[in-house]
Amino acid sequence: MKSIRDIYKIGKGPSSSHTMGPERAARLFRKEHPEATGFRVVLYGSLAKTGVGHGTDRVLREVLAPLPTEIVFSDQMLPEAHPNTLDLFALQAEQIVASLRVESIGGGDIRIAGRPDNPDDDPYPENSFAEIADFCKWRYIKTLSDYVELNEGPEIWDFLAQVWAAMKRSIEEGLSAVGFLPGGLNVQRKAKLLLEQELSTEVPQVRECRIICAYAFAVSEQNADNGTIVTAPTCGACGVLPAVLRYVQETRGCSDEQILRGLATAGIIGSLTKRNASISGAECGCQAEVGTACSMAAAALAEIYGLNLDQVEYAAEMAMEHHLGLTCDPICGLVQIPCIERNAVAAMRAMNACNLSYFLCGSRNISYDMVCKAMRETGLNLAHQYKETSEGGLARIYNRRQKRN
Repeated sequence: MKSIRDIYKIGKGPSSSHTMGPERAARLFRKEHPEATGFRVVLYGSLAKTGVGHGTDRVLREVLAPLPTEIVFSDQMLPEAHPNTLDLFALQAEQIVASLRVESIGGGDIRIAGRPDNPDDDPYPENSFAEIADFCKWRYIKTLSDYVELNEGPEIWDFLAQVWAAMKRSIEEGLSAVGFLPGGLNVQRKAKLLLEQELSTEVPQVRECRIICAYAFAVSEQNADNGTIVTAPTCGACGVLPAVLRYVQETRGCSDEQILRGLATAGIIGSLTKRNASISGAECGCQAEVGTACSMAAAALAEIYGLNLDQVEYAAEMAMEHHLGLTCDPICGLVQIPCIERNAVAAMRAMNACNLSYFLCGSRNISYDMVCKAMRETGLNLAHQYKETSEGGLARIYNRRQKRN
């Protein structure tokens, strides 16, 4: 299994698969073909359907500038390829001199046809939660964060410290910003409003919800405004994990070291899900993005609270189980509605999943490996309209209403 460094990427929104991935592919292709005098990029599937809303065409032109670049939004179906596939062509005198097919598989990662991954880059021999749990029990390793340090080395803590600093910055920047998000939907920033709108009769449960949601809104709104965030595991789900970590640090007085251990545990859950299911909304719907983020956050909380491995697994499993079937239907292809509110709701669900795991762990029937398998099966069977194409669900209903009015 790959390093948790692949789960946490510091970069600009709004989409890891639609902006970060294509940007990475374009930089690689340009570096490999300095002889090119122009480029053509053909986008397929979800990249074609929602590329404009996600800024795919914009980021490709920025990377390949000042050379002329033609962006083609293709209707061609590629049944054997990932839904986020693009073909890059290098041109000389308008003639194709080289080409490359790239799949943007989620979280900013890309897969290139004919170029296998290097297995030497995978620090974890274990590829399922069951294997990890067995190894930890055999070696008397009590926490997933210790398991991470064993496999990745002590330098992983410096990396996670950078991740946590970037997460905190995205919260602060989001809480201080006002106005409307770009894209034409006139979505108002609400993080600052949520943080400051304290009720005189507010009970602790309502305050907890308001503060956690304010933090989740802050990060998600930064993402929607092309701000710098951390994929956790994607841009579209970037608000869940930092929101719960910031809140628990403030209310429980957790040290940064404890938070980093939570991030390490969350990274393992994200890596397992990425390997055995998917973190791509275009492949498996929003259950793969926000569902995974919720599982990561629930597991991180369980680690920070000192729960055992079984309880950590149950927290992660429960969080994912109750996102099964969640569709990805962004209005106008923008990472705004329903994405921003969905991050806030998932943050609260992570808190609940962690709390329930403490009381109910001994009675569980479903493992995390099972729910991962179910999520992938469910996602692959979802109709394509509900997998980041903006052709179904809220996106279709909204467009239909707009046309009628």
